[in-house]
Amino acid sequence: MRPENENVEKTAADSAKELAYTKKTVYQLRSEADIDAAYDYAHGYMKFLDDAKTEREAVTAGIKLAEVNGFVPYNFGDDIVKGGKYYYNNRGKNLFLFYIGNSDIKNGIRISAAHIDSPRLDLKQVPLYEDSGMSFLKTHYYGGIRKYQWVATPLALHGVVSKKNGENVNVVIGEDDNDPVLYINDLLPHLGHGDDVKPLGTAIPGEKLNLLVGSRPLDDVSDGIKLNVLRILNEKYGIDEADLLSAELCAVPLGKARDAGLDRSMICGYGHDDRVCSYPALTAMFEAMGGDNSLLCILADKEEIGSEGNTGMQCELMLDLIDAIAASQNASPAVVRLNSKCLSADVSAAFDPNFSDVFEKRNSSLLSCGVVLTKYTGSRGKGGTSDASAEYIGWLRGIMERDEVVWQAGELGKVDVGGGGTVAKFIAKHNIEVVDLGVPVISMHAPYEIISKVDLYEAHRAFAAFNKY
Repeated sequence: MRPENENVEKTAADSAKELAYTKKTVYQLRSEADIDAAYDYAHGYMKFLDDAKTEREAVTAGIKLAEVNGFVPYNFGDDIVKGGKYYYNNRGKNLFLFYIGNSDIKNGIRISAAHIDSPRLDLKQVPLYEDSGMSFLKTHYYGGIRKYQWVATPLALHGVVSKKNGENVNVVIGEDDNDPVLYINDLLPHLGHGDDVKPLGTAIPGEKLNLLVGSRPLDDVSDGIKLNVLRILNEKYGIDEADLLSAELCAVPLGKARDAGLDRSMICGYGHDDRVCSYPALTAMFEAMGGDNSLLCILADKEEIGSEGNTGMQCELMLDLIDAIAASQNASPAVVRLNSKCLSADVSAAFDPNFSDVFEKRNSSLLSCGVVLTKYTGSRGKGGTSDASAEYIGWLRGIMERDEVVWQAGELGKVDVGGGGTVAKFIAKHNIEVVDLGVPVISMHAPYEIISKVDLYEAHRAFAAFNKY
């Protein structure tokens, strides 16, 4: 005989299930038309990724997009008016775009802050040398890399040479199909048994990350191979060895972003961290033109090395711009900052079942489950994080759910295993509400990283909702 209260218990259980949080994929929650829109959106992003392998190239690409959308250059002292769309180019490596909405500026600014630098191999100032029938360029790696990933793979050279007469020469070698490529030698396994027992982080010392650039001598003279390389650089770019003293040249992974997976659901490319957040921040801003909220989109440099220097977020240029915007409406900059809100637009590490031992799955982001909201970063006791307030996250939940943005919570790995940081803490110190929001990435900081196309599009939708409300 069935107990009288069995149906009541089932109803209670069903009700309780509705109280539980269950993470779902974008594919479970979106229509086919929405998925198609996400895949279409990815085409524009992939072009941006190809055009922007360095921070300088990202600024150039960002300005092109901004000008197409009606933005004009801003210089300090220029008039700022409601409805105005402006961009400020900071030394060619850091870009600010701002729009003045219809609301009083005392209500604050919606700020999206991403970064456009990525791990790479920078050339040293005196890089070129010859040894044992080969010529090389010395490098100093930039940002956190796993050095073994950069050997025995084709690389391209990007950057700028600033000559003493003030002329800048842009350099790109390797991207054209007819270009030569650069390469870093590795040891054959037959002689590598000693390296095999070394810790992974020390098997390839930084001083061995030397770019192979030639083996043919110019003549039967000392350093003939090096001289031949200099001759080639001079013929193509009009530079000499001394010009390399004032150059910013770097080796980056070769080739274009590609669809990944047999189902083409992902993108494989260099520099997803953090251009996969930079591009949606831009497109969402362009989409919001004409709205009430004033907007500021920051594409910052130097995040990978601590946001240092006058193009990183520790520079107070953001404050100078907020001061100028506030002054245009006779408002207090302190009030504007107090009422502003910011998304620190940076990527998160997607849970990888191949390396599950370093992740805590319940609190890790999953591929294709939408954009990731990260309350805190830091490491070992939340060291170095700004730790966003519950109230601010509650507000963000509300606006994202209002626009049906697919999002998830996530943090970077297990407690005491590792950690990382973003620009959030440098914005928070100016009394601005800020939290990290970005796209989950597989193989972060590798020469080629993986992201999901649907996560990319949800990032755009999240920034759009943030700008709107």
